[in-house]
Amino acid sequence: MRILIAGGTGLVGTRLIKRLHERGDRVVLLTRRPDAAKDMENVTVVAGDPMVAGPWMDAVRDCDAVVNLVGEGIFNRRWSAEFKQLLRDSRIKSTQNIVAAIAKSSAIKTLVNASAIGYYGSTGDEELTESSPAGADFLALACVDWEKAAAAAQNARTVNLRIGVDPNGGALQKMITPFKMFVGGPIGSGKQYVSWIHHQDMVGLILFVLDNSQATGPLNATAPGAVTNKQFSKALGRALHRPSFLPTPGFALRVALGPVASIITKGQRVAPRKALNLGYGFQFADIDAALADILH
Repeated sequence: MRILIAGGTGLVGTRLIKRLHERGDRVVLLTRRPDAAKDMENVTVVAGDPMVAGPWMDAVRDCDAVVNLVGEGIFNRRWSAEFKQLLRDSRIKSTQNIVAAIAKSSAIKTLVNASAIGYYGSTGDEELTESSPAGADFLALACVDWEKAAAAAQNARTVNLRIGVDPNGGALQKMITPFKMFVGGPIGSGKQYVSWIHHQDMVGLILFVLDNSQATGPLNATAPGAVTNKQFSKALGRALHRPSFLPTPGFALRVALGPVASIITKGQRVAPRKALNLGYGFQFADIDAALADILH
């Protein structure tokens, strides 16, 4: 297949490109930072900002599938009204433009579009599946509009990957420093759930849904072993060989991070029901194994 990847210079994108090459697929990389892709071999690099319609849209026409991973990182900055707008625009506008490009092509068969488990809002320890309703907070409403933008690609099979917490991403980086200083521990009550996914399974799921015509609509990209924040903290302490008994009060995290702290202090218990029913086999279903692999 010839596959266009938008947002492919990050942790998941670079690993996805490597795996696609290994199995013989051809990759077209759409990026705002072509210099970041100059060392990538056997990749057709297209410079362009997917948030803005432009000549880059012509690159979609000859592809069989599109993987859209574009989205400003939610932990990149302290949240302000301006940054919250960027969080929305980077996801929704880019998806709208990609869908507009797909509409001009008869070749595109599949759109794999990033979304997030933020879609569900905060629901305590209730287990959430793809059929659970959307929440009503800022991130949930953004995810709803994000998925609506992707669903407009009527001439392509569309899969919205509702991605969980990447233990190698922004959330972990906010947690790891106190552990290294021997003052780590659970956040808030520690009872809130962390629905995580290892980046190897993130890549594996993308490849899986690209190849599986039965995969459509929303699909939870989380490991089957959701854990509480307390369990996650203990696993992180074991992986770092550090204690994990000093709790971080929720209010302290809110002072340090602002509104984004709610993602860590509230949590969600999300199950990958569709992925399991379709037969995907997770490489990392255990948080200890996942953190050991990531940190060592």
